Amino acid sequence: MNFFLRSASYVLHPLLMPLIGAVIYFCTAPRFIPNEIIRAKIFGLVVLTILIPIVLFFLLRNLGTITSIHLETVKQRKIPLLLQSILLIIVIKMVIDVYHYPELYFFFLGILLSSLSAIFMTLFNIKASLHMIGISGITMFTIAISIHFGLNLTILIAVLMIANGLVASSRLHYKAHSNLELILGLLIGVIPQLTLINFWL
Repeated sequence: MNFFLRSASYVLHPLLMPLIGAVIYFCTAPRFIPNEIIRAKIFGLVVLTILIPIVLFFLLRNLGTITSIHLETVKQRKIPLLLQSILLIIVIKMVIDVYHYPELYFFFLGILLSSLSAIFMTLFNIKASLHMIGISGITMFTIAISIHFGLNLTILIAVLMIANGLVASSRLHYKAHSNLELILGLLIGVIPQLTLINFWL
């Protein structure tokens, strides 16, 4: 059980959530998008949301700014979250445009708002769960995609709901967060996505 819960923290790490959301969109959206365009977009997202953050992680760790990929203390979160926000702005400006991919554009804009909200929380010494922000944001986005395109994504949504429970259980089991921090993470992940739905649903 310990291995299972620990694995959930890595498999469902916040770094992977933007890419997973994009994959869900490209796999389910009933519109024609050439495969070469999809591959190019996915490649850009892998570089900007996973590879560059990993390089920055090792740089910050060598500088002594952070000690773990889970950013266990409030102090360690500020710089990584700020850098992530900058990378998300680059994604919005250069990779996902609002004209061709409005749903995905507002998904990433929602992630950016969630990141900025998490930074704002650090000013009050509050560390909302980044894992919950990520998985709950994707869940809300998938529900909205299902409604928007009239798709039956019940199984996928159910799997994401289970993933939400796994993440929460994992973070509580390892005492990484309190109940309040998990609830804050859930709200910070869902509310921006729910608010921005008005622009494309």
